[in-house]
Amino acid sequence: MPSTVHEVELDHRLTAVTTMKALVFRGANQIGLEEVPIPKPGPGEAVIRVTLTTICGTDLHILKGEYPVKPGLTIGHEPVGMIHELGVGVTGYKVGERVLVGAITPCGQCNDCLRGNLSQCGGPIGGWRFGNTINGAQAEYVLVPFAQANLAKIPADLRDEQVVLLSDIASTGISAAESADLQIGDTVAVFAQGPIGLCATAGAKLKGASLIIAVESDPVRTKMAKKMGADIVLNHLEQDVVAEIKRLTEGKGVDVAIEALGTQATFESALRVLRAGGTLSSLGVYSGKLSVPLEPFAAGLGDHKIVTTLCPGGKERMRRLMELVRHGKLDLVPLLTHTYSLDRITEAYKLFGEQRDGVIKVVIRP
Repeated sequence: MPSTVHEVELDHRLTAVTTMKALVFRGANQIGLEEVPIPKPGPGEAVIRVTLTTICGTDLHILKGEYPVKPGLTIGHEPVGMIHELGVGVTGYKVGERVLVGAITPCGQCNDCLRGNLSQCGGPIGGWRFGNTINGAQAEYVLVPFAQANLAKIPADLRDEQVVLLSDIASTGISAAESADLQIGDTVAVFAQGPIGLCATAGAKLKGASLIIAVESDPVRTKMAKKMGADIVLNHLEQDVVAEIKRLTEGKGVDVAIEALGTQATFESALRVLRAGGTLSSLGVYSGKLSVPLEPFAAGLGDHKIVTTLCPGGKERMRRLMELVRHGKLDLVPLLTHTYSLDRITEAYKLFGEQRDGVIKVVIRP
């Protein structure tokens, strides 16, 4: 037992730095803040003190029990922070450096990584570890596996807010155009303008699309879609968007259709607006059964392509995206509509899940 005031204060400080607050998944529709041990890095690992993170649409799927994770897991997968501790074997970094870590943390050494499928590291969806198979980022500290491959140093001239969305939604959204092999001058339709869809719209613009048609009914997101690069925004509640997209493309359909919601209806609509030989690039996280209607799929004979993408990861991916931000090619700060402390994260989940108050993306400051 400490016997002096000084010893009591010292004992309190030592105790305080061994535990942290973390948002823990307890079961379907059950999450809560808990006091848990601060992780210690093993060989090749690092611990970062999280300075900014977010809530993702995938976290909502987890909360609802639509995507299974084990109870007791800290969730969240979009961390920005400062290096707190480095494990043996991690070189070229030092404690205190600011880093961005992708939602996908590839090892860089397995067959899947060496084939270029970083997000599938070790097997299907294996690169997605944070908040899926290991403790995630909605906490004061997070353990980063394969740190050498996944710690991306943040340039001094960039703020946390400018880079936090690169960890997942920007990387994922932009990847829709990349996976579809979108060519300069292609026409594109992006179904749904939530955070992922807005980044897909930005990605289509970056890749050189000539016409970007967004589909969205929410007025806040409609306005943001135009800011991100959409030429036209169609409201699916007010018109037949499939017919209108066909009209806008002189009956041919678009070269690339991007599905960014994860529902049967949007998937079908995306397929129906494709030209013969076009590509449907799917980003949505689907729950339940998904089926392909035969007529727009030309009974499988229309030379259509359906591609799916899990957010690319690794520090080189993060570096490249940060360079886009540094040089003024990509500004995602307008998507950060609400800010909460970690202590109020359950309130933030409620706001985000109910899509109230014009929310697009919520950032959390531990």
